[in-house]
Amino acid sequence: MMTPELLRKMPKVQLHCHLEGTLRAATFIDLARKHGVALTYRPHGAGPFPADEPPADAADPYAFKDFEGFLLTFAAVSRSLAEPADYKLLAAQYLQDAIAQNVMYAELFVSPSVWRFFHKSIDVRACMAAVREACEAARESEGIEAAFIVDLTRNFGVESAMHTAKLAVEMQDLGVIGVGLGGDEAHYPAEMFEGCFDFARANGLHCVAHAGENAGAASVRAAVETLHAERIGHGIRALEDPAVVQLLVEKKIPLEICPTSNFLTGVALGEAPHPLVEIDAAGCVVTIDADDPAIFKTTLTDELAYAAEVAGDDAPLRFTRNAIEAAFASPQTKDRLRKRLDALSPEA
Repeated sequence: MMTPELLRKMPKVQLHCHLEGTLRAATFIDLARKHGVALTYRPHGAGPFPADEPPADAADPYAFKDFEGFLLTFAAVSRSLAEPADYKLLAAQYLQDAIAQNVMYAELFVSPSVWRFFHKSIDVRACMAAVREACEAARESEGIEAAFIVDLTRNFGVESAMHTAKLAVEMQDLGVIGVGLGGDEAHYPAEMFEGCFDFARANGLHCVAHAGENAGAASVRAAVETLHAERIGHGIRALEDPAVVQLLVEKKIPLEICPTSNFLTGVALGEAPHPLVEIDAAGCVVTIDADDPAIFKTTLTDELAYAAEVAGDDAPLRFTRNAIEAAFASPQTKDRLRKRLDALSPEA
């Protein structure tokens, strides 16, 4: 039986976690004060952070109502991260929180195109080097491994995406292993970015893509057939077309499913079990993650506990095994993860 204690001790793998979205709320407020920016963002400006009084939303800086509101919250968080020291702190606090949950391996999304949007002169490589320094220290002391997937960010268009793909290729020595495609998939379809993904793949990077979140099953098909994505972030709206579900099953494309994220952004309806149940039953490869855990006020452990509740007591172990196999980790790391997971299995 998957008890809370066993779930806590279970070695975990994160495949769909945005590093910026792990920023603790208190740290967000501190950084916003430090850099003189507001806790909210609107495309036409949100004004400076008041120096003499806290803003009205300081009690809950991560409050939002829908998917657009989430994107604006993510933007505000990204704007508060302005220099390498901020990114080192961000990474160090993420690692503390991950280690507390027994996360042993993580592939983290980072969004340098968003960083550049808010800070034109930011040194992306220096920020990534700071993140890498924190990760290496944690690896040496705690054994946690982390790698990075650079998000090309749909909303800035193809030219920006290609520039970011080139940055990703140049930062492989800092632990970058792939590119992803997040943002507004409804208005910036996958087909726009085919050349960017071809370039990244030709230069040794893995390719993943968000799809089937705020756009339908056709977006998932395009991510698989046009971008040749090796994993799909979310993917739950594939259920709108049985043929796309079958495509995922046949190609064994892993899905990175984030239940709380889907509920809070309105992608899934909170009064019903999450679509992961139906997707799992259809034979898709399901993995579970927390997406932007600080913003969504959740953890990977919470998400796995929910999976056990709706998909069966064996779901956390089964989905974590899927995550190990779906990871872009070395064979040695995967073998280590399998052994640790098997040692805690109720059947062991």
